[in-house]
Amino acid sequence: MTEVRAKKALGQHFLTDQGIAKAIVDALEVPSGPFPVLEIGPGMGVLTQYLLQRPEIDLRLVEIDGESVEYLRSHFPDMPGRLLQADFLKMPLERYFPGSFGVIGNFPYNISSQIFFKILDHREQIPQVVCMIQKEVAERIAEGPGTKTYGILSVLLQTWYDIEYLFSVGSGCFAPPPKVQSAVIRLRRNARTELGCDEGLFKTVVKTAFGQRRKMMRNPLKPLARAKAQREGWDDETLAAFLRDPVFDLRPEQLGIEDFIALTRRLQ
Repeated sequence: MTEVRAKKALGQHFLTDQGIAKAIVDALEVPSGPFPVLEIGPGMGVLTQYLLQRPEIDLRLVEIDGESVEYLRSHFPDMPGRLLQADFLKMPLERYFPGSFGVIGNFPYNISSQIFFKILDHREQIPQVVCMIQKEVAERIAEGPGTKTYGILSVLLQTWYDIEYLFSVGSGCFAPPPKVQSAVIRLRRNARTELGCDEGLFKTVVKTAFGQRRKMMRNPLKPLARAKAQREGWDDETLAAFLRDPVFDLRPEQLGIEDFIALTRRLQ
């Protein structure tokens, strides 16, 4: 097999620029090895070739596309024992990685958000991620409060990771060229060990608030406030007084991580 046919259903756009590929791999910082690293969606191995050159990396790969798996096995003699044909989103990571591991990849743009949510679920195992994603999503993830692109992924990822926007990548660096621009970001696990509030409710507050991002937060969060009022046995006036707090006059993009944590504590 000489090449893999890019499949639109899998969101495949193969990176062809070798300089960009090496820069992505060089951006991954790992402790002295061998340190486990998982490459998501290696495709035809443009990152893989450089990852295999780093002796401190114990490389594992997950690829859903059978054609790509066949290509990798025929072009890389080191594939036996490293390559798993599977869907990363359904992959039981604990089975393959009992301890810490890094993540790298040119993420399929149509499922990049789902990949990040899974990484968050395994944040205690994943100290660092280097990935190429759609530029718009990269900017959203890296932005701070007060900007139009700041949103759900910004808050949830920045709660647990320090985010660096490393560099942009033009569409001409891919085959076939995507209709969007791309960017490479690096996530490093920060020092936070706990939220100090209910994590499930924290996620709900963030997602609910940004679900109506143009409105003051009083409107989307009123059902959560009512639920608290019912639990606490508040009368209507107590609930109304609670909702008069100035924080509910703000829009979600005006709140930082600590603000969302404090708000979640109040709504518990």
